[in-house]
Amino acid sequence: MASKQISVGVGIPMIIVGIILAFILASIQADLKDTVEFIGSLIGILGVIIFIAGFFSRKVPPITS
Repeated sequence: MASKQISVGVGIPMIIVGIILAFILASIQADLKDTVEFIGSLIGILGVIIFIAGFFSRKVPPITS
């Protein structure tokens, strides 16, 4: 259950921040447009990876000795 909470709590906000950076802030910044688009795209891609990885993780049973 925690993995789905992480994917929703971390993945989706990262995707949203990446979209905001890549599309909205990049159009405002004239000098650094390429850099802002790259960073926004990178954050969005990492958010998608975290979001998808959260669904594939599984609970590991505790080790008892």
